[in-house]
Amino acid sequence: MASARNIEIKNRCKILILGAGMAGLSAAKQLIQNNITDFKILEARNRIGGRIVSVQTDSHKVELGANWIHGVLGNPMYELAMANGLIDIVHVPKPHKVVAATEEGRQIPFHILQEIYEAYVCFLRRCEEYFLCHYLPPTGINSVGQHIGLETALYLDRSVDSEDRHLCELIFDCLLKRETCITGCHSMNEIDLLELGSYTELQGGNIVLPTGYSSILGAVAKDIPPENIIKKCVVTTIRWRYADEVLVEGVTSPGGDSGIDLLANGDPGNESDDSDKTVTEDPLKVSAPSSRDGSSEKDGLISSVKNINSSAGHCDEGCVESSLSTLENVGEPSSSSSHRVYERGGPPHSNSIGPPPNVEVVCEDGTRYYANHVICTLPLGVLKHKAATLFLPQLPQYKIESIDRLLFGTVDKIILEYDRPFLNPDISEVMLLWETEMDGKKENEEDLNTCWFRKIYSFSKISDTLLLGWISGKEAEFMETLPNETVADKCTEILRKFLNDPFVPKPKRCICTSWSAQPYTRGSYTAMAVGASQVDIENIAQPLFANPRHTKPSLLFAGEHTHSSFYSTVHGAYLTGRAAAQALVIPDSPEETVMECEGTNDLSSWIQGISLN
Repeated sequence: MASARNIEIKNRCKILILGAGMAGLSAAKQLIQNNITDFKILEARNRIGGRIVSVQTDSHKVELGANWIHGVLGNPMYELAMANGLIDIVHVPKPHKVVAATEEGRQIPFHILQEIYEAYVCFLRRCEEYFLCHYLPPTGINSVGQHIGLETALYLDRSVDSEDRHLCELIFDCLLKRETCITGCHSMNEIDLLELGSYTELQGGNIVLPTGYSSILGAVAKDIPPENIIKKCVVTTIRWRYADEVLVEGVTSPGGDSGIDLLANGDPGNESDDSDKTVTEDPLKVSAPSSRDGSSEKDGLISSVKNINSSAGHCDEGCVESSLSTLENVGEPSSSSSHRVYERGGPPHSNSIGPPPNVEVVCEDGTRYYANHVICTLPLGVLKHKAATLFLPQLPQYKIESIDRLLFGTVDKIILEYDRPFLNPDISEVMLLWETEMDGKKENEEDLNTCWFRKIYSFSKISDTLLLGWISGKEAEFMETLPNETVADKCTEILRKFLNDPFVPKPKRCICTSWSAQPYTRGSYTAMAVGASQVDIENIAQPLFANPRHTKPSLLFAGEHTHSSFYSTVHGAYLTGRAAAQALVIPDSPEETVMECEGTNDLSSWIQGISLN
């Protein structure tokens, strides 16, 4: 019979990666590059890629998720695309000509559109400066929307003729709707003014891959063995202190009750407010093998057990010795403790025998997987929905609060496919200047039913027969409840009105994304809500140690929502996945490097390079 420290468990590996999006694939790629193949990726969908996915139309492959490589300099996605021949450096993109039209079908002179756009960009840059320069905004101005609204009013009062003022207001409103799709929110009033500049924009503009963004998945995943990716595997529970639970289940009190979790839970009656953070995160706060007064680690543990059981009021010193002996025993456990060792994972009948793994992951179909480390790449939307029940024990409170503070908005696409071209070949985008401004206050279903489409700020050309519309926030979530045919009819009505052309054809096909309704994303990407900050992203990214004696974490986090400068981007997801894997690749005991410097008599002068001779 196996001991409590050497158990046989099926579906066991060294590392589990939850999610086969870009962060998960990047983590797997990094492990393989370091000759680690003992890992599995658990993916809820029947495909890889996460929020990178495409659909084939008659003429083009259309991206439903990520659309561009954001920036060139320092962007690993651009480097990966170049290395795999996915970027056509000879291809010259067509000029982008934008037409802005009102509901009456009136087209706005281009010089007015250009002037307002340049002013808007200036306002946006000033918002970013609050993060970079650390000075305070006007009193009562907390969001980007409020600040741009103030700047817009001042600009219109002193720079615009009264007859053009209304048109300029409509253009500013349209640009703010566009910004909600870029940022990933319902309204720019939701975005924290002081944190707007925390996002780092890489230089080089937006790069479109000729074969579609989803073609980059092959470049990332080409070296990952297919058998390492388990699809249609929905995770329901992550028990990230499983090893401690297994060991402690072998510790019994005199009455036969299960023992107290010495390593994981601490004192059940006197747990400090920050114990969840200090115990599970800092691997440096460990007991030394022996103290200065000569007492051993065993003595310290006996003392701890005495205190714990004394507060519980049901154990004497003999029980303490018995409990400690059980924890240290590597021989045969009692039959009752043996039953407890296996009751969660089922009977042992597989190929892995050894110490109990740190983590147990339970899936929707009842399958259980075991690993020493788990890299969790589940999107922020899923964490918002399930974090309270997904993790056992529950995540530390500061993580839960940071998850709640950050925003995970919805941005959807409307793709219209036509039998024939109908837009002027020179026009690449039609901006929609709606008369009625959506102020974010109409949130009930009855109101949205009559005005959801007013959040669509433009239609742009993918090709001569493909148009792309963008919509965000609550209006996007409402659109997801409508049949595609209803959306297509409404878009046809909109185009006929704004183009002043009753002969605009109906599309032969309408494709609408539904990122909010997708159970494995529950939104599009991360944004800084009012009151949130980079600290919240860093809190979520912080790995957790099941035991302070461990040198490597049991639970790591990756994904775009865990990069404090590149949140909301694919390259942010890629970098965090790679970093999480690298944290597990580092040797447990790196070789000590000894450096000598002649002519120095103390450490501080050696650091400064100053000789005291």
